[in-house]
Amino acid sequence: MSTQNLEQFDGFLRVHGLLKHGETAQWTELSGGVSSEIWRVDLPGRTICIKRALPKLKVLEDWRAPVSRNMYEWKWLRFAATHQPQSVPRPLAHDAEAGLFAMSFLPSQQYPVWKSQLLNGVVIPGVAAQVGKLLAKLHDASANRLDLAKQFDSLENFRALRLEPYLLATAVRHPDLAAQLCALAQCTAGTSGALVHGDVSPKNILIGPNGPVLLDAECAWYGDPAFDLAFCLNHLLLKSLVRRDCIPALLRSFSQLVDSYFAGINFESRSRLELRAAHLLPALMLARIDGKSPVEYLVDKGAEQEFVRRSARSMLSSRLTRLAPIAEFWSRRLRAWVDRTNKS
Repeated sequence: MSTQNLEQFDGFLRVHGLLKHGETAQWTELSGGVSSEIWRVDLPGRTICIKRALPKLKVLEDWRAPVSRNMYEWKWLRFAATHQPQSVPRPLAHDAEAGLFAMSFLPSQQYPVWKSQLLNGVVIPGVAAQVGKLLAKLHDASANRLDLAKQFDSLENFRALRLEPYLLATAVRHPDLAAQLCALAQCTAGTSGALVHGDVSPKNILIGPNGPVLLDAECAWYGDPAFDLAFCLNHLLLKSLVRRDCIPALLRSFSQLVDSYFAGINFESRSRLELRAAHLLPALMLARIDGKSPVEYLVDKGAEQEFVRRSARSMLSSRLTRLAPIAEFWSRRLRAWVDRTNKS
């Protein structure tokens, strides 16, 4: 860390009473994030976490986004801490001008990352059910709230972080699907029903002693809750391509997350919300191959990317309206592809 940053960060801690007179803070940058600097700060007898948004994301593509997203993440964190305090880090302090905030630090020994568990073959469908239940509670608590709609009027951020790099960038690479993908982006942008996290991915979910803990709400926006549901389900399907020994458990996880989510919402009919999620899911799957944020853990990248590409394109052409048939379609195709691959 530069001397200038150290002085700024230490000053932030002192102003908010997190660093007391005579104390020294030890800063350790944490890896894994592409859109923010994240620091572990060790203080005498306690540890906290500091997060600051970056204007340019650390990816190969030229992907820039407003640093004001740090403010919206802070607001989301405070909202979630009010309704589900066991399910988010504790918000401690915020500096809007500097674009950073402090929160409690959750040690990996007690809070393993769900993505790591899934990729290591630890697939527990009940955990996915808990994630669906948590997501439903947060969506339900925020639904039809004009005050939150005003606080999270962050469509431009969401467009820069999600609609453009995922749906619109993919549309450029698939001209024959461009009209459909652009219409999906427009529909998502025009739907306002609940507070959306925007990055409900296993990499942003810790499995704590009291259930799942959600992190990284930089994309927070008052909009279409179907996006959160589809975004998370996409990861369960993609990971079954890598953990082929866990296909049944990952598909059960998919099903249990869907069922627990819809059992917990009351603000909208299942049929309407599920229709939008079902339209988004294959588009997001294709975006993780041909958008600005391609999935990084595929082993045989060329063959596996092409399998996902063909499968997602087929589902988009079919315009499936429910989530279970998408999982069934993916399962049939994946098992057949695995059989052919093993025989060749």
